[in-house]
Amino acid sequence: MTQIPLLSASRITKSYAGVRALSGVSFDLYEAEVHALVGENGAGKSTLIKVMTGAVAADSGTLSVAGQPVAAMSPATSRALGIAAIYQQPALFPHLTVAENIAFSLEARVPWRRIDWSRRRREARDLLARVGADIDADRLVASLSMPEQQLVEIAKAIGSAARVLIMDEPTASLSGPEVERLFEVVARLKSEKVGIIYISHRLEEILSIADRVTVLRDGTTVGTQARDGLQRSTLINLMIGRELSAIFPKRTVALGEVALELRRVTCRSAGVQNVSLEIRSGEIVGLAGLVGSGRTELAQTVFGLTPADSGEVLVHGSPVEVRSPSGAIDAGIGYLPEDRKQHGVVPEMAVDQNVSLANLGFVSRAGLLDRARERRQAQGYVDQLRIKTASVGSEVESLSGGNQQKVALARWLAIGPKVLILDEPTQGVDVGSKSEIHALMQQLAERGLAVLMISSELPEILGMSDRVAVMRGGTIAGVLSREDATQERVLAMALGH
Repeated sequence: MTQIPLLSASRITKSYAGVRALSGVSFDLYEAEVHALVGENGAGKSTLIKVMTGAVAADSGTLSVAGQPVAAMSPATSRALGIAAIYQQPALFPHLTVAENIAFSLEARVPWRRIDWSRRRREARDLLARVGADIDADRLVASLSMPEQQLVEIAKAIGSAARVLIMDEPTASLSGPEVERLFEVVARLKSEKVGIIYISHRLEEILSIADRVTVLRDGTTVGTQARDGLQRSTLINLMIGRELSAIFPKRTVALGEVALELRRVTCRSAGVQNVSLEIRSGEIVGLAGLVGSGRTELAQTVFGLTPADSGEVLVHGSPVEVRSPSGAIDAGIGYLPEDRKQHGVVPEMAVDQNVSLANLGFVSRAGLLDRARERRQAQGYVDQLRIKTASVGSEVESLSGGNQQKVALARWLAIGPKVLILDEPTQGVDVGSKSEIHALMQQLAERGLAVLMISSELPEILGMSDRVAVMRGGTIAGVLSREDATQERVLAMALGH
């Protein structure tokens, strides 16, 4: 007998203001299956999920749950039918407890009813235990780490008797051990016959955890394939519609003089201890290490966000006093932070305003902002970096993740830096945008910039670095040449083996 899908989308179309977001997309999910949904930013993944959860209505096509067509899907209908979504940023109330958050989504709204706090805590503990979460039900959500918040979201979904669980970039903020723990939870859910739609830009995860993979491109379904035998190169080709022979377009560059030198730099409050490192003009140095090793903290110290207690920072051989970000900018140091939405760009501001933020003096005359000059500067970077935007006056939040990252990069290029620190420069962007950002990094190196690249992705570290510096416990554990750097050696140094 043919198995009936838990959830089926057939020939779904959706347009926004005449722009076709989905064009005849079909997708199905079976019980006890992890079905990955992949594609570049703008491929239609988010729109399809919104249709499935009832956040938006499709223009045409059919949604079916357990073989039964759904005439009008709404958020309330999707929840009643057992569909739950967990997004990259958990939707929890930070000032309520774990038990209260779980109860808020599960309990019926009955006015003037006495709350049974013991039952609330007991049910919350039971649900947390089912997902393997050792979390006190009385803890405030604000005190939880991102992985713990995601486990609470999964517990909520299980408590609502969800049979379809949508996980959107669930590992974007997780370290290696936390990812493994999440995978164990996914395996447990599969054993309970839950169907999981898994969305991620991390192709290694997809090939590790998915049973089937559906690829979207430009709002259409390119195809669905079983995970067994599916190669990463094949998946990339399906996603971007062309061969991508070099995701890491690294070329040899003639190195110049030492552009940035750190001599025994220490910042006790940041946990940075006695760091010495040199980066030459035209060189890309990858900074590797486990989460908590001090990579980002070192970047923030060099940029003056957490000024050093001792040691020296030299730019092109001259000591510089970096007590604040403005001091770092004056010294020619730019810093693209890890959290793009919190610190990389201002989403509500236009592209041109974001580009000029770190260098307002260049677009001002007599203390007044020259808007025409600001727009010309931004347009130059839109053209140079191939930023896809309707105009330089468009709000940054209307751009895809990869294009937002390019806007953030343009801001620091606008200061004319000698040294550029890039913290997770391709986190959360699709494979095509990664390739473009890597190509930009290569071009910057060829123009003589010194680049310090922090990344949690070892293929990126190995693919783009001239040398690899490995951090452990707030200091440099060792430095490897490009020829000597392997995943095994980098991990061994990071772990202290």
